[in-house]
Amino acid sequence: MRQTGMEGKSRGCVIVPAYREAGRIGSVVQAIRAHLNDVIVVDDGSPDDTGKEAESAGAVVLRHAVNQGKGAALETAFREARQRGYDFVITMDGDGQHAPEDLPGFVRAYRESGVPVLVGSRMQDTRSMPLVRRLTNRFMSWLLSCEMGQRVPDTQCGYRLYKLAVISGTAIQSARFAAESEILMDLSHRGITIGSVPIVTIYGTEKSKIHPLKDALRFFSMLHRYRRTRRGKGGVPGVARNNSTRRSR
Repeated sequence: MRQTGMEGKSRGCVIVPAYREAGRIGSVVQAIRAHLNDVIVVDDGSPDDTGKEAESAGAVVLRHAVNQGKGAALETAFREARQRGYDFVITMDGDGQHAPEDLPGFVRAYRESGVPVLVGSRMQDTRSMPLVRRLTNRFMSWLLSCEMGQRVPDTQCGYRLYKLAVISGTAIQSARFAAESEILMDLSHRGITIGSVPIVTIYGTEKSKIHPLKDALRFFSMLHRYRRTRRGKGGVPGVARNNSTRRSR
């Protein structure tokens, strides 16, 4: 049964940053809308029919004239969602690796728990995950969890729910995939609780847009920059808060 995005006082939409997803994005949008009607797609400078196909499938499409990266696409979508008055957004990838059937689980967990940020976790069953990705995810998630002072099992997963009110003050400096790690660190250091929701992930024949070496360098560059900024503000990154620390919900 399709949800309009309106239940009680909260209203949500799905955000899909997309680059060169022609041939897939239309079916992705249609599958999403079977669960949550409102979809915002950011066509991040695609040279193909990504935007046209998403629009035909019923999405609101925002376009970048040139490719700016996932972080920039997320910022564009967050801004649009706030202007449209949504309470929460769920971010998904446009390549079909995130199952729309998991959307009700995010919405239910958000409404039942009140936790303002929920990150999908693929780590409960990694048998179908490529070995290099599995090892990378575990290491990155361990490192960022130490950095944030709270455990997030799968920090590299882009399937997430954000309450818009808690990310309104988040300035994303990283334009590409490191942006998602930067968002989590910023939220955590502001005292925001981050939860997780188990999801399934579909690995098909699509080519990953992640470049292991380049994106690893960008990640560590972002981490270094963030630590330096935190020190300048008097923060102490990497130190876990004790259990008495109050986190915002």
